[in-house]
Order: sequence, then structure tokens, then C-alpha cells
Amino acid sequence: MRNPAGKIAAKAATGQTYGEAGKQIAAQRAVPMGAAPTDVAPVQRPVPGTLGGFSRPTERPMEPITAGANFGAGPNAIQAGIPMMMNSRQQAIEELRAIYSIYPTEDLADLLNAYAEEAQ
Repeated sequence: MRNPAGKIAAKAATGQTYGEAGKQIAAQRAVPMGAAPTDVAPVQRPVPGTLGGFSRPTERPMEPITAGANFGAGPNAIQAGIPMMMNSRQQAIEELRAIYSIYPTEDLADLLNAYAEEAQ
């Protein structure tokens, strides 16, 4: 149910203890919920075979073939605007580092050191 501003009306979950539903609705009114998310449009990709022949002449004759790679001539991946994909293990290590920077504990330090030693 939406109000005239397009926001979702405050609702309380059923089956709560006495007074909790009122608190929940009061909290929603204090900080109203935003509008419902909209669907994201799908990414348009070229249809195979519509980009021309594989052996056609290059469209960028002055650009080295290694442009966008992290080796050779030309810009590296970051300079070319190519997002770097991390594997799930690397993402976990980065998240642990972020947590450690906020909540430094000896256990987290030991865990991070173990990952660092394992990588060498």
C-alpha cells in the first residue's frame, strides 16, 4: 500500500508481543521507508556475428594489442577502466582487513598473518 508521495505505508509484523507493533510503526514513521525498488534494465549485448569479420582490419591501429592488460605496452587494466575482479578468497581477505581496521583484535591479526604467510 502506497501513500500519495509514492512511499510504502507503515506496517507492523503480526504476532508480536504487546506494544511492539506500535513501536515498529512509530519507528517507520520517524524514518519513512523509501519507494519500492525499480527493475534494472538488462544489459544490451551485441548479437553474435553482427560486429564484422574476425579477420577484418583493426579499428585502432595506434593502440598496442596489450592495451588493457597488466603487462606489455599501453595502459594497464586500471588505466583502461577495466574493473578488477577478485576471487572470493581475495574478497574475504579484503573484508577481514576492513573489519580489522575498525575492530583490531589479536585473533583477526593472526588470521590475516596466516593468509599473508600462505600467499608467499
